[in-house]
Amino acid sequence: MSIVYFISRYFMYFFIPLLVVALGAMFSERSGIIHIALEAVMVWSCMWGTLCLQWLNDIVANGQLRLIICLLLSGVMGILLTLLLAVAAIRLNANQSIVAIALNTFAPAFCIFYVRVLQGGSEHIRIYNDFLIDEVPILGKIPILGEMFFKNVYITNFIGIAIFIITYIIFKKTRFGLRISACGENPQAAESLGINVQKYRYVASIVAGFIAGVGGLMYIVPISTYFSQTVGGYGFLAMSVLYFGQWRCGSVLLAAIFFALSKTIASAYSAIPFLANLALPDAFYKSLPFIITLVALTITSKHDHAPKSCGVPYDKGMR
Repeated sequence: MSIVYFISRYFMYFFIPLLVVALGAMFSERSGIIHIALEAVMVWSCMWGTLCLQWLNDIVANGQLRLIICLLLSGVMGILLTLLLAVAAIRLNANQSIVAIALNTFAPAFCIFYVRVLQGGSEHIRIYNDFLIDEVPILGKIPILGEMFFKNVYITNFIGIAIFIITYIIFKKTRFGLRISACGENPQAAESLGINVQKYRYVASIVAGFIAGVGGLMYIVPISTYFSQTVGGYGFLAMSVLYFGQWRCGSVLLAAIFFALSKTIASAYSAIPFLANLALPDAFYKSLPFIITLVALTITSKHDHAPKSCGVPYDKGMR
């Protein structure tokens, strides 16, 4: 049973940020803007978030409060970077893929340079992790499930689940979500019904940037004691989750579970007797999530249900 607990905790560490970042990108892409700059947003936001954790370490004693403040800052910084993509796509009608690639190149390079200057040559930002919740009252007493999901957990787990529920309600039950989807499917028809397509795309980009920025810090806090300006390709993995989930909340949830399991196996295979006894090279397990990603996307590419106008510059004159 101890192995099950160990795997479940590793699973949540990977599952929550993967789900959150993919949901953030869904806002942008459902509005019609391709968001393949997730890696850039995660690295950029995580840098500011971890620096904030350092700065507040001696100022805010409560670890949970300090983490929440830094999550909010990471979200705001995610908005700033995503707005560069939004302005290029909406205002300048630029090629969204090229802009996103440029951001993916710029963000890690800038973060390494800035942190080295700030810290006198070191690019590692130390994280003093005192954010673990020993036990959630009442829920921690539930047999088996309480031990697995409500003891020794991070508040980011519950924030991530809340983001999923809110996102699901927005797209399924609200006018705002329906209008965002309309802007990505047929912006000309949406405009003819009085929907300001450009405004909704900007708003969707802001929401996407905030959620993806929060997801960046959610990823690094549970798994490391320092941040070295990389998220190990997790932004691209989150993008794959969105595509594999076909831009639908329920499917994205299942895709995040699937990919998080592969990431968990890659990180914790030595604790699973069956896998440890196979004596396969360590590199195989490390590459497993990306092999699964390639296979999954190859299979699902034949049944693509992407928003019809995603990546297409909006022209009011077209009908």
